[in-house]
Amino acid sequence: MSDKNNSSNKASLNRRAFTSGFFFILAQLLVRGLTFVVTPVYTRLLSEAQYGQIRVYESWLLIAYTVMSLCLWRSVDVAKYDFKEKFNSYVSSVHSLSYISIAVCFGLCLLFKPQVQAFCRMDDLMFYTCFLYVFTYTSMLYLQRRDKQMLRYKFSTAATFLTIVPGTFLSIYLIYQGRVQGLTNQLVDRRVIGYYTPQIIGGAIIAFILWYQGRTLFKKEYWKYGLAFSLPLIPEALSIQIMNQSDKIMIQNMIGDREAGIFALATTISFIIWILEDSVWNAWIPWLYEKIARRETKDVEKPWISVMHMFGLLSWLLVVLAPEEIRILGPEKYREAVWLVAPMVSGTLFRFFSYSYSAIQNYYKKTRYVAAGTIGTMILNVILNYVCILNFGYMAAAYTTAASYVVLLIVQGVLEYKVAGEVIVPLHKTLLIALGYGVVNICTMGLFGVAWYIRYAVILVVCAAAFLLMRKQLVSVLKMFMGAKKKKEQ
Repeated sequence: MSDKNNSSNKASLNRRAFTSGFFFILAQLLVRGLTFVVTPVYTRLLSEAQYGQIRVYESWLLIAYTVMSLCLWRSVDVAKYDFKEKFNSYVSSVHSLSYISIAVCFGLCLLFKPQVQAFCRMDDLMFYTCFLYVFTYTSMLYLQRRDKQMLRYKFSTAATFLTIVPGTFLSIYLIYQGRVQGLTNQLVDRRVIGYYTPQIIGGAIIAFILWYQGRTLFKKEYWKYGLAFSLPLIPEALSIQIMNQSDKIMIQNMIGDREAGIFALATTISFIIWILEDSVWNAWIPWLYEKIARRETKDVEKPWISVMHMFGLLSWLLVVLAPEEIRILGPEKYREAVWLVAPMVSGTLFRFFSYSYSAIQNYYKKTRYVAAGTIGTMILNVILNYVCILNFGYMAAAYTTAASYVVLLIVQGVLEYKVAGEVIVPLHKTLLIALGYGVVNICTMGLFGVAWYIRYAVILVVCAAAFLLMRKQLVSVLKMFMGAKKKKEQ
């Protein structure tokens, strides 16, 4: 009887994880995919320098909310298991603490406003919009994390959709009107107003909803728990953002806005695989944590390796089709970005593979290990970026970042056994898969000089072979979620 109940519980978990995960991924693809879809519009309405300024501004926003919110929203992932019946109360309370922290940071930046603006290259509009966005986007992060852990998707998905989509189209309209009216020097500010205003309004509404549902602004126990978990993660989260964003910022300051714009366009290609990776990961991690909690870690390795191969093949497809992708995303002035796609996509793949190890450390609340490994890798990345950009040009930053993510993968993988007391995903397998796809991606650039029909023939052959070799793995991943459901219905 106990075996039957256990099987029923597994079926319930898998079914809910599949349903919420499927719709979460679909929503993320539709909403975040707008970034890719509208890029050709932005690159044709804006100069390379203006496009570079916008993307570097986005980089500063990502760094700002990571630090100013104290990363307390990341504690929501594990708080579900320690505050089961008081989960909404916990979210409401630590959400308040994040707002207090952001307000303090805003006050400090106001004291040194000229210096901050000069360092980040922001005018007044960009400066104040930055802080309003940090406040309200933090609320959105809390909502997404909370609903993800509760295997819910409707409300957070609708909230994301209703803020991103209007902002995207409003910004395009304002930029177009600015060009028609001859206000070309205002296009960057128009994009900031159009894109972020709906998100700020939506995020403010979400903030009040979180407080209303949790009805707790302050509770010492929650604040201590959140700070104990999240404070050690701030260096790690900041390091990740610096690794992700420093290349564009350093290129802007060391080379120029134009080169930063070309580099940013190439990152849009890697953003495609990042969207899929992040969506799959957000659907995967509640299932992973449940498996660890139930001591069913032997179920993790096989499907995760299948997922790695699937994303490895996807990364190769993005690389081999890079000439067409760059042609679609931007006019002729962006053509040299094609040589940046392979290292960028590979670096994104390496980062994704490292998630499995950092997630395990986060589950066991050993966040200091995650932070130490990531900080060291970030320092290495910044040094390599500086040296290689000076000596080899701005394209070198793509290769140094990819190499740094390999180091991060190794460091996090080595720490897995120390934290979990067992090997859940063997490092040697992960590293072999990662380096294998990385080498293939770099070598694939050799096909850029051949006729298009030869490249397409190679794509057909590789995809056909991959389907024959991986069809069982694809089926096994689906069965992981759906197989138990069929048993229960019988």
